[in-house]
Amino acid sequence: MPIMKPRSLILTLASVALIATTAFAADDKKKNLGYSDTPLIPGTQWHVHDGDRPLPRVIMPGEQFSQMAKAPSDANVLFDGTDLSKWAHGDGSPAKWKIENGYMEVVPKSGILRTKDKFGDFQMHLEFATPSKVVGNSQGRGNNGVNIFGRYEIQVLDSYENPTYADGQASSIYGQTPPLVNASRKPGEWQTYDIIFEGPRWDAEGKLVKKAYATVLHNGVIVHNRRELVGNTGHRTVGNYNKKQETGPIELYEHGDPVRFRNIWIRPMGEYDKP
Repeated sequence: MPIMKPRSLILTLASVALIATTAFAADDKKKNLGYSDTPLIPGTQWHVHDGDRPLPRVIMPGEQFSQMAKAPSDANVLFDGTDLSKWAHGDGSPAKWKIENGYMEVVPKSGILRTKDKFGDFQMHLEFATPSKVVGNSQGRGNNGVNIFGRYEIQVLDSYENPTYADGQASSIYGQTPPLVNASRKPGEWQTYDIIFEGPRWDAEGKLVKKAYATVLHNGVIVHNRRELVGNTGHRTVGNYNKKQETGPIELYEHGDPVRFRNIWIRPMGEYDKP
């Protein structure tokens, strides 16, 4: 074995260190992009938060769709930019998020917000903006969520040039179904969700007879078309319908990121041939 000169030895060690660092970086990136040790999602070949699940193709949404859309006459305005009287924290305490310039902003460590009212099948409009200053990546970037009935989450995240596991990106049905496309705007820009939700149903004997369905438009682009939900959503878990619940509140998460919300309203879906 030839004796290596000091310079050659230094270069060789540097190359080994670079390879090792690159490998660790790749492992970290893979970790950020998902998991392979979680349960399979029923009816699919994918694990919950599967790192190998294809990411939705990226499109550019139209310049404007429903930004600042006025609420219909039968809507319940949950936030008009002036007060949080329709909301409380999860422990029942008064809402403490910041209000300014017509929006509310998450106050870190304050806890989730939950509507005081409960809802059944509904149409909902909501606008959000993730922080313009980009901090973190993957799930650590503009993370929040619209949690229907406190059980079924439509993910809020900064998914503009920010890869993460497919079923955790913006507008996904969290842990279950990625959006059809990634229609995210740039950080700091206002975005819209228009959500139509059909809650689950149980019969008089307590047997589930209908699962929940969600239709979602993100910035005017349909990303879920009456998509059936596996059950409640969660991190690294498969949901179920073990809890009989046909109505419930709307929650906004608090994951430490100063995400902003404005112009939130909701209205009952109604039924055909019923006045």
